[in-house]
Parts: sequence; C-alpha cells; structure tokens
Amino acid sequence: MNKKLVLREYYALCEGGTCQDLLTEEEKRYVANGGMMLSGKLQEAEIQNGNGRVYPQKVLMREMKNYQKIIKENRSVGELDHPDDSVINLKNASHLVTEVWWDNNSVMGKIKVLDTPSGNILRSLCEGGVQLGISSRGLGSVTESQGGQVTVNDDFQLICFDIVSEPSTPGAYMALSEGKTNSVFTKADRINRALNDILED
Repeated sequence: MNKKLVLREYYALCEGGTCQDLLTEEEKRYVANGGMMLSGKLQEAEIQNGNGRVYPQKVLMREMKNYQKIIKENRSVGELDHPDDSVINLKNASHLVTEVWWDNNSVMGKIKVLDTPSGNILRSLCEGGVQLGISSRGLGSVTESQGGQVTVNDDFQLICFDIVSEPSTPGAYMALSEGKTNSVFTKADRINRALNDILED
C-alpha cells in the first residue's frame, strides 16, 4: 500500500516580463489602482514534471472542478513558500487564485496579490525582478512503474497553489499582469468530492 504524501510541484514565474494580457476590464481597473495580478500556467497533466511525477488528466480535471467551488467562495488562498504541513495558514496568505481554466493539458490561472504582510513581500519581490515559482500543494499517493515512471494516484487532493523560490518545470511560466491596454476544506467540500467521484465512475 502506498503512503499518502504531501505532493508539491513547481512552475517558474516569468522573470520581470509581461505575458499575454488575460485580464478583464475589472481586473485592469484593479491593477491601475495599484493592485497586482499574476497569470500563467499553474499545473500540467499527462507530462512528467520536474519532480518526476505524472498527473493523469482525469485526476487533475476532477481536482480543478472541485477547486472551482473554492474559488467561487473566495477561499482559494495560497502562501508565500510551502509550509511543512498540508494546512493553509491564513496568517501567511499572500495571494488569492481568482480563476483557473484548461489550455490543452495545462491548467492556467490568475492570481491576485493580497494586501497582507506576505502579499506585500510577494509584491516587492515581483517588482524587484526576482524569479519566483508557482507550486501546487496536495495530498496523495504515487505508483512507480517498472519503467521508472511515477504516476500520481486517484486519491490525490489539491489543497492550494503557493508561491515558491524553486521553479523546476521548463516552459511553464507565470507573469506579472500589468493591465495597460486553517484548512480550506469544509465538510461540504469533502461531500462534493465524494459525489464527483461517484458521478464520474
């Protein structure tokens, strides 16, 4: 039986650049008034990542569907750096994921930098041109095949996306969007997960 682990995956933020403008008019006004948004790739399915793991698309699609509910309730916060456990510490919250969507096998997203102590540090790092990473944090087990491929199992549960200093996946970037032109899981969340699993079987 495979042990359930805290699984963390890292994706690089762009180095001081600006990616394609993905902001709505409301988000552009937020940025024009001094707010900060980041956008880009958050996660990827069916490809071996920098940590040597492969996330099946079915597993990631289910988890992103569940995560959409957390986004709608404005509970999709993340931390600056990964903690040692699986609990989101709100005192360390630096950002809020405001939207996620699929682009082929890639999970894309938008992140709002919060006006919190950790959020202000994140803002200063971005403005200073520091290269940062976006990293998913979740719980689950993995299976290693005879060929050495490590696959994330169906018990994976996404917790959040954190900002980190250790990017590991080439070609997965998130950038500053300039706009010029304790645990987040409730009992209801766990019930929704179980229902989604039953309906998909």
